[in-house]
Amino acid sequence: MGLLSLSNLSPQIKQYLVITGNYWAFTLTDGALRMLVVLYFHHLGYSPLNIAMLFLFYEIFGVVTNLVGGWLGARLGLNKTMNIGLGLQIIALAMLAVPAEMLTIGYVMLAQALSGIAKDLNKMSAKSAIKLLVPAGAEGKLYQWVAILTGSKNALKGVGFFLGGLLLTLLEFRGVIILMASLLALVWLFSLISLKQDLGKAKSKPKFKEVFSKSRSINILSAARMFLFGARDVWFVVALPVFLAVTFDWDHWWVGGFMASWVIGYGIVQSFAPYITGKKHGQVPSGRAAVLWASYLTLIPAAIALALQMDFYVQSSIIIGLLVFGAVFAVNSSLHSYLIVSYADSDEVSLDVGFYYMANAMGRLIGTVLSGLVFQFYGLEACLWISAAFVAIAAGLSTKLPVTKLNTN
Repeated sequence: MGLLSLSNLSPQIKQYLVITGNYWAFTLTDGALRMLVVLYFHHLGYSPLNIAMLFLFYEIFGVVTNLVGGWLGARLGLNKTMNIGLGLQIIALAMLAVPAEMLTIGYVMLAQALSGIAKDLNKMSAKSAIKLLVPAGAEGKLYQWVAILTGSKNALKGVGFFLGGLLLTLLEFRGVIILMASLLALVWLFSLISLKQDLGKAKSKPKFKEVFSKSRSINILSAARMFLFGARDVWFVVALPVFLAVTFDWDHWWVGGFMASWVIGYGIVQSFAPYITGKKHGQVPSGRAAVLWASYLTLIPAAIALALQMDFYVQSSIIIGLLVFGAVFAVNSSLHSYLIVSYADSDEVSLDVGFYYMANAMGRLIGTVLSGLVFQFYGLEACLWISAAFVAIAAGLSTKLPVTKLNTN
């Protein structure tokens, strides 16, 4: 009965399911790898700044990949860029399945560079493909599909964080890496067979200079996205997991579990963002909603920083405060993800989405470096003040976005 139901699905829905499943599998390994690297190298005695440096190439190459990847997607098709991303992640994992003495900072940075390229090829391809699978003008459905894809991805990234912490307590680092690479190879083979060959290929071959967006709305949204994600990663990537391990003496299981809970909750809220922001009233959000939700978010890291400064129930303030931050951040992120796909040109969607996620990766890069640097010298409180400032800048930039509201379809 289940197989019969699947056979009756439209080609668009089938492709959406393949893309989503592909994205889910990749995200599990990406989240697990992130937690494995942070916890394993912290256990080996690496400083917070050195741990942040392990992710430097991951973020730098993410910036480059989004810029070039959108152009490649328009020329080659999104099926190819998605499958290239999966293949590169398998290679990156295989590089880490070596004896511990070979895992030098430079070598791990190189493996992380490949993983960064893979992640952003996969993300750009998945987000761009949704625009092509939804009928033109169906803005309500577009928002809903983007929210489901993005929210489920982030929930699974949280599961990946949890698995990374759990598996590191049950298996040694190398064994976990080999297991993930083997499972992802099976997903890659299925994806090679299942994805349409012409998905996302532009009618005319775009020139490389066209990777830079010519749309004012996309440029403003991209700048706001950069500061939004810098605001998250300035405390999330290195500062928080190390703070939890050192200050509260949490083991790998507890650190991975908390980070996982945060991201899973964040992903669930993202999936329901269309209903939180007004879809049930027959409207999809405009630039005005991006301003309002960024303004709400600005207050939260500032409040947590004040609690730390006054030594006010530190553990409870951090845990509860960051859970609230995650929920409000999720709505902001989902709004942005919808707006970029909505603003993008259908024939060159991967170029516009690629440029936008280049700014996203730049924000992650800035946040990652600051997370290790600021935490090492000034502590978590300073990271949170920077987070509040970055969100305030994102809110200010969002005031320049179009405020026209569209009806759902």
